[in-house]
Order: sequence, then C-alpha cells, then structure tokens
Amino acid sequence: MPMRLARFIVTALAAIGTLSAEAAASKAENWHALFNGKDLSGWTIKIANRPLNENYANTFRVEDGVLKVSYDGWSKFENRFGHLYTNQPYSSYILKLEYRIVGRAVADAPHWAKLNSGVMIHSQSPLSLRLEQAFPVSMEFQFLAAGATAGTQTANAVTPGTNLEFAGKLLTDHIIDSKSKLFPLDEWVTAEIEVHGHDEVIHRINGAEVLRYRHPQLDPQDADARRLLDAGAPLQLSFGHIALQAEGQPIWFRNINIRPLD
Repeated sequence: MPMRLARFIVTALAAIGTLSAEAAASKAENWHALFNGKDLSGWTIKIANRPLNENYANTFRVEDGVLKVSYDGWSKFENRFGHLYTNQPYSSYILKLEYRIVGRAVADAPHWAKLNSGVMIHSQSPLSLRLEQAFPVSMEFQFLAAGATAGTQTANAVTPGTNLEFAGKLLTDHIIDSKSKLFPLDEWVTAEIEVHGHDEVIHRINGAEVLRYRHPQLDPQDADARRLLDAGAPLQLSFGHIALQAEGQPIWFRNINIRPLD
C-alpha cells in the first residue's frame, strides 16, 4: 500500500473515532512496539555467568507498564553484567525509547558503571555469547546521569569488540563522546537512534542530534570479535540484535518503539 494512501486511511479512522490520533500517527509512520507494557515477550535474557534466559533475582521485570532493571534481590554484583535482547535482529530502523536512571547501583559494581546504562545495537546473538561474557560485541548508545564518572554527557557511543568511523577516520577508541549533556537522576529522557545498516548511525536526545558515525565493524584485536570472524562473520557490521543493559545500576524503560526504514 502506498504510504500516502496508508496515512489517509489511518487519519480517516482517527477522525471517526476508530483510532486515537496518537495511534493513527504511529500506524501511519509504521512504528511498532518492541515492549508490550505487560511482560518480556519478544526478549531474551542473558546475564554473565548465568544460563541463557535465567532472570536471576528477577532483575528484569515489568511494573505499571514500565520495564525495570532492578537489583533489590542482589547482595553482590560480582561483574555479572546482563542484557535483555530482542529475539529478532534488525538492520535499518529508528529506535525510540524513554529511559530513567533511578536509585543506587549495587555497592560492588565498578565505579564507572554507576549512574550508567545503555542500549546496544548490531549486537551478536545472545545464543553466541560465552557463559561468562560480560558484554556482547556491539555498539552501545550509552545513558549517563548527572554524577556519573564514565563521562560528562549522555548518548556517547561505546564499542565493545567494534570499531567505527567518526569524522572520516576509523577510530579504535572505546568511547566516542556526544554533544549532549547529563540529565538528573530520576528524570525521563527520550533517546532515539537512527540506524542505516553499515552506512550510518545517528544518536538523538530529546529530539536533538548529538552524535553521528559511520561504517561500524568488528575489531579483529578483540577476542570475542575475533571468535565471530573465525566463525565466518563479515568484518562489516550491518545488522544485529538490540539489547537493553543491566550493569549494576537500576534503570527504567518505557515506550520502546521501532520504525523500519527502507
């Protein structure tokens, strides 16, 4: 169906009350919910040193329509970094979500992990992770709150097992700074990442562009990336899973939506 016709139909449905205006706009732009607001359907859990899909201490939970990363059941962190992966991989899309960093990190979490979380893109499959692997080979859209020691702005790019091009140069830096700022603890922040396969990735915070990079690729010097390359993975990264982080700091997520791009 042509996009213009689709927009006309959903606008008409909204006008007669069949759809709300917000729902109509979402359908017209082809947005899809990755989180249903009720449970973890469509997602896979992997916590370092724990079996696949074991939700240790109920770390990932849904309460009042919010997906929460909680540590009230943990006595020690012991570097058991975790991630919640989409069951499907994606290549070209816009991902939009709201995050809220809350509470206090587990006491023995690394200092840099406090007030720190994020969402991973072009991630390796959770099925391919080593049991003890802390982070998937991927690129991270990093979330930091005021007081964090890992940086002075949110929406940085972090590169576990990957490299990327920035300002025309291939960088091997682990962190590439954005042009954003830090937001207070307990404040909802809207994060948006536009991904064009291997070509380009754009970070936005509250609607404003804060970082743009190109040509993500596996890092042959990283052991986990090397393992993927040896198994036949291409050097250039053009698709992968999306994963929400759990690295010792409580964080909430809501309105997690994706819009496929042509």
